[in-house]
This record gives sequence, structure tokens and C-alpha cells, in this order.
Amino acid sequence: MGERDWRPFIYGGLASIVAEFGTFPIDTTKTRLQIQGQKIDPRHVELRYTGMVDCFVKTSKQEGVKALYCGIWPAVLRQATYGTIKFGTYYSLKKALAARRADGGAKEHLATNTFCAAFAGGLSSAIANPTDVLKVRMQVGDEKRNIVRCFIDIYRVEGVAGLWRGVTPTSQRAALIAAVELPVYDACKRRLTVPLGDKPLNHFVSSLLASLGSAVASTPLDVVRTRLMNQRKVNEANVRIYRGTIDCFVQTVRNEGARALYKGFVPTWLRMGPWNIIFFLTYEQLKALY
Repeated sequence: MGERDWRPFIYGGLASIVAEFGTFPIDTTKTRLQIQGQKIDPRHVELRYTGMVDCFVKTSKQEGVKALYCGIWPAVLRQATYGTIKFGTYYSLKKALAARRADGGAKEHLATNTFCAAFAGGLSSAIANPTDVLKVRMQVGDEKRNIVRCFIDIYRVEGVAGLWRGVTPTSQRAALIAAVELPVYDACKRRLTVPLGDKPLNHFVSSLLASLGSAVASTPLDVVRTRLMNQRKVNEANVRIYRGTIDCFVQTVRNEGARALYKGFVPTWLRMGPWNIIFFLTYEQLKALY
């Protein structure tokens, strides 16, 4: 293998892109559900959709099936950076720290795995934030132009800061998801290896369990970061609806109730489940090839 093994980075990026293509329409419905019903944002006061299926059907009928994939290219670009850095850093850092322990890494260490996952998730998400902003803006439907024109418009109107809008809750969410998802997957896979073996069925069950935990933990932060990313300048004085992560939390709960923090939970889990299944099955198969 050598001292520098780039395979976790390459496999992580490729598997992330494959999973993104397979689940993107669900992500679009999740984003639209999270945006609607903001009583202090005049653009999104109306509750246009009653749920995931209704959003899927209405979007397809009113805007065409193509609208469900609006924002796919910034999403693919995001996974090419975020997925590559996240999974590559996690598995490489975990291996490096395990080798320094007294047991030589013979046993999995939950605290170490959780730290590595949170660090990898937060770092990769912060780096890839501009692609996430582009994805959200295009998914909501306000900006249907291509990725380059969308990028130029955000940069021209909002500056560089606009591309890193929502970076704090995005990084926090990514760290939280990774801290739950990756250690849970590794732990489930290890425990299920005896009855199921290191085979696709094991990878399927482990990834499904990991996705449920991460969906429950991350949805409130996901709602906040989506709303922060979608907000623009309200007027020339640059007055914004939300001042930051905490303000968005407070305003959302105050105006819409605590349940609003779990808007889009069903599509979030329904996306995370298939996404993780596709990702880990692809990742494990790539590992088996080389």
C-alpha cells in the first residue's frame, strides 16, 4: 500500500457521485419542503406542498421532471470535493491514529472513530460550501440558469461571502452526520460480520441503520443551513432575515413551532437511506477490486 494510500479518497469521491445521481430528486423535495412556510420571508410564506410525494408530483407537473434534477451539477461537484475529502480523511486518519495506539489498532475505538468522522465531515463541508449554496439556490427554483451563471450572479450581488453563506450550520451538520453515520456503520458492519459475513447484505443493513441515526440528529441543522443559504439581500442596506445560526433556530421555533425544525425529515431519511446504501455498496466493491 505504501505510506500514502490515496485509495480511500478516490473511492470515497467516486462512490459519493454515484450515490448523488441516484437520490438527487429526493434531495430536491427535501430542500423545497424546508424552505416553505417562513412567515418572515415574503418569498416563501405559502405552504405549496403537503409532503414529499405532493412536492414530487407538483414539481414534475408544473415544472417538468427535469426540475427535480435542477442543481445536480453543483451537487456532483460538491461530492467530488466533499465526498473525496470526507471519506478519504476519515479512513486515513482513523488508520493513522489506530497505528499509534498500544494495541496497534487491533480493536475499533469509538471515541477515536467519532473524532475522526466529525473532523473529516466539518472540514470537507466547509471547503465545499460554495457548491452547496449553488445547489440550494438552483433546487428552490429561483435560479434555473446554468451553474456558471448562477455562480456569477451570487458573486456579483453578494460577493465572496455569499458563496460561504450558511457555512457554520453546514459544517456543524456535516460534522454531526459524519460523527453518527461513519462510526455506526463501522460498528454495525463489525458486529454483523459474524452472522452475515463481509458481504453486500451486511453493508446494506449497516448503511440503513447508520442513515436513520444521522437523519434524526441532523435534520434541525439541515433546516437552518438551507434557510440561511437561500436568503439573499432583502434590500440595498443588506438587511437579512436571519442574522446567523442561533437567530434562525430561534426565529423558526418562535414563528413556526419546534416541529418546523423537522420539516423535510421524511425525504431526508429516505434520501440518506438510499444514498448510504448506494455509497457503501459502491465503496466496498471498489475496495474489493484493489
